[in-house]
Amino acid sequence: MIKAGIIGATGYAGGELVRLLQGHRETQIVWYGSKSYIDQKYSEVYQNLFRIVEDVCRDDRLNELADEADVIFTATPQGFLAGVLTEEILSRTKVIDLSADYRIKDVSVYEKWYGIEHKSPQFLPEAVYGLCEINRGRITPATRLVANPGCYTTCSILTAYPLMKEGLIEADTLIIDAKSGTSGAGRGAKVQNLFCEVNENMKAYGVASHRHTPEIEEQLGYACGKNVTLSFTPHLVPMNRGILVTAYASLKRKPDGSLPSEGEIRSAYEKYYGEERFVRLLKPNVCPETKWVEGSNYVDVNFVIDERTGRVVMMGALDNLVKGAAGQAVQNMNLLFGLRESEGLEMVPCFP
Repeated sequence: MIKAGIIGATGYAGGELVRLLQGHRETQIVWYGSKSYIDQKYSEVYQNLFRIVEDVCRDDRLNELADEADVIFTATPQGFLAGVLTEEILSRTKVIDLSADYRIKDVSVYEKWYGIEHKSPQFLPEAVYGLCEINRGRITPATRLVANPGCYTTCSILTAYPLMKEGLIEADTLIIDAKSGTSGAGRGAKVQNLFCEVNENMKAYGVASHRHTPEIEEQLGYACGKNVTLSFTPHLVPMNRGILVTAYASLKRKPDGSLPSEGEIRSAYEKYYGEERFVRLLKPNVCPETKWVEGSNYVDVNFVIDERTGRVVMMGALDNLVKGAAGQAVQNMNLLFGLRESEGLEMVPCFP
């Protein structure tokens, strides 16, 4: 039995981790970490777990937790883990970090976009970017530190990855328009997330400056083998869960001047996702929708070629709290411990 500790267990991503791990046959949660609710019963914070979880919340003491847990999930704000992680901790347990502290390899890029000093850049080289569908071979039982991607980045990368990898689009023409439910903003009290601010409203934010932009650029740059500069614009929409990405790029012309065909584009997606458990390539002319992935670890993707403009429209949808956070973290844990990758994640999307 894998003993798991969760730091930040009372945030939305942490709460989703608890829900998923309760149904994981190989895992026992031994630590519910929360600075805001120390000594309070966890089920009093999330009453959906009444008579399911009897434990109380404990402080964020990683040194102590490292002796109790085989794996620690840190669902914490940016900068927390980088400020406390040590070689001693990593020598005793594995860490799956749901923040962005170890996702970007260039520390100067991280510090520029997040506006904070990185306190432990020495661990950046060994941190594995935990997007299983494109990095599975590096997530092994020997791995100590996993940088778990977030919701916008997971959906954006998986939506465009096959065409970037196969060189079917002009990389620097990529534009990503993304929309998120309000749980993506976290559980903290913020005026802009109040009901009256969000309901019957839709808005863009972080325009030309959103901090997930360099992460998407870095990973898609690895795919196509060169530096990528793209436009990324997120939007907040009045729903609880979900990410919808619509991405646009110019198709790369062949030497004879012709554009890739619908069949060639579909073959690229099938090459990378045809055998994937959690990425579903939809049938032609079916657009991904957030309601068909809600509560699950699935990502639905598809595309449409715009013959008139010579562009391809790529689309993706996922649940930001599952595949965009906690579900992906569990998927990574399964790989770290040599388990079946889908263990604890075979939930059917819930509807309505």
